[in-house]
Amino acid sequence: METVVVSRCSGVLLPPSLAGLRRGSAPPSSLPLRPRWGRRRQGNLACVAPPDSAEPRTDEQVVKADSSKEEAQTSSTSQDAGLPALPNKDLNRRVALLSTLGAVALFASQRLDLGQPSLKDLAANAVPYEEALSNGKPTVVEFYADWCEVCRELAPDIYKVEQQYKDRVNFVMLNVDNTKWEQELDEFGVEGIPHFAFLDKEGNEEGNVVGRLPKQYFLENVVALASGDPKIPHARVVGQFSSAESRKVHQVADPRSHG
Repeated sequence: METVVVSRCSGVLLPPSLAGLRRGSAPPSSLPLRPRWGRRRQGNLACVAPPDSAEPRTDEQVVKADSSKEEAQTSSTSQDAGLPALPNKDLNRRVALLSTLGAVALFASQRLDLGQPSLKDLAANAVPYEEALSNGKPTVVEFYADWCEVCRELAPDIYKVEQQYKDRVNFVMLNVDNTKWEQELDEFGVEGIPHFAFLDKEGNEEGNVVGRLPKQYFLENVVALASGDPKIPHARVVGQFSSAESRKVHQVADPRSHG
């Protein structure tokens, strides 16, 4: 029994006698063209690739090529599987919404000072200026305005110190928008607010502090006044402040108010 070998051929199968011919070439003159009768001999077929094609590949080369394609596909799939999943649009929208709500809440809490003493609280507890000059106690006079950002920021710290020393020191609040205090503004040389003037029990100014400064500066000056010290530790200190010139567009005439 004969063994049949199957192979791949990408070209044209020809008998061995014609395997050397190329497409378009004439057959050699020695090749008989008439049909031959009688019993044909079984011959082998040769594979001839077309002129414009690559050389025929063996079975081993075909198997290697197929294996390379499978490995490349497997590698690509593994790399895709290892990459983290990208967030979808719904998740991005939720994150953006939460971030916006958080920012709004933080801004509102800072602007409204929820749960913190305000300038209104300080003004409500303030001692009238005329009374402070006549009751024999040292005095802290704060020149402020409702529109002053720094004044609002310092209000909680000022309130705490006031509650601790209000029995020994007068705390006065003068609103620079009130035209009633024009003379005091000139007398104390107020150019920026908040402006804190520290007066001894006779009403003489020992020094002043202007603008945003550490709470300790204000506290140490108040302690010195309450203790009757001849000098305060921070007599001329200036920090970030709001210009008093802005009061010109906010002025109101209210002689009945001490603030």
